[in-house]
Amino acid sequence: MKKMTHLPESELEIMQIIWAEPAPVSRMTIEQALEKIHPLAPTTILTLLTRLCEKGFLSLEKEGRTNLYRPLIEQKDYLASESRSFLDRMFGGSVTGFATALCDSGIDKEDLEELRKMLEKEVF
Repeated sequence: MKKMTHLPESELEIMQIIWAEPAPVSRMTIEQALEKIHPLAPTTILTLLTRLCEKGFLSLEKEGRTNLYRPLIEQKDYLASESRSFLDRMFGGSVTGFATALCDSGIDKEDLEELRKMLEKEVF
């Protein structure tokens, strides 16, 4: 798995909006979604979108005077990369260490059972 650039919270917030919408996504759609959760100035949004394009997370298409953004990185790939990075940083790559911490966190039996089923499905 290729290690990806870790996104700051503000850029990740924009990527999550873009991943949730059918591509391509307009800046106005992003602005409207942000209004509900974390309003930002239009210039700030434009700066964040420009950074995401420079980092290779988005492509920019111009349609008249409208900028449209298309994700170049799939959400599942980013999450997989971030999960591996988290596992390596926090647990030295040890899945057992992570599982122990997860159990110690007070996770309920239903969630553990769901996790067990998912792991069995993936392994077998």
